Amino acid sequence: MAFTTKLPSQSDFKKVLLERYQEAIARSRKIGHRVSFRVEVDPAAGAQTITPVEEQTVASDEAFPVEDMGKPDAELEAALTAARERGRKRVAEIVAGGDMLSADAFSKLIGTSRVTVNAKRQSGQVLGIDGAKRGFRFPVWQLDKHGRPFGALPALHATLGNNAWAVYRFLVSRHGALDGRTGLRALQQGDDASVLSAAEGMARGDFD
Repeated sequence: MAFTTKLPSQSDFKKVLLERYQEAIARSRKIGHRVSFRVEVDPAAGAQTITPVEEQTVASDEAFPVEDMGKPDAELEAALTAARERGRKRVAEIVAGGDMLSADAFSKLIGTSRVTVNAKRQSGQVLGIDGAKRGFRFPVWQLDKHGRPFGALPALHATLGNNAWAVYRFLVSRHGALDGRTGLRALQQGDDASVLSAAEGMARGDFD
């Protein structure tokens, strides 16, 4: 059965991709000839698919011994480990920022309870990113000039796979589809329609 994951979330997809790669190496060593698996990206469906490893039909004289791929595997694992460590450090830096509030502080800011804030986070009405040891953190800049969370946030969450980190990255990054503005700046200027259009393009895998 093929493995499918929605864009833009990538963590599970990368994990399965590595597993399929290692499975292909082990299978090819065992049977002594080529194997394959296929990676497909469907921009219309917003999904990525990895098929199981399959043996390729080859003539017996085309069978070939497989080299020991131990070193490349070790290098790949080291690269992935380093990337994960950089990611953890970056997350820690972001959630420790002065613009990030705890659920208690954010609830007081918008005049509601912590329970309500967490309910709004779960429904995508407010942006709360998981800071692991620090718990969820809420960017203070997600409020409009009236002190209310931007009205486009629920649609942004839905478009970007209900992934809070994807929404965060979209808002703090500049986009060609927004004339070089960040998603946040465009929301501050009241350009919700362009923001949602740009997010839909990202979900489809459009180049920006």
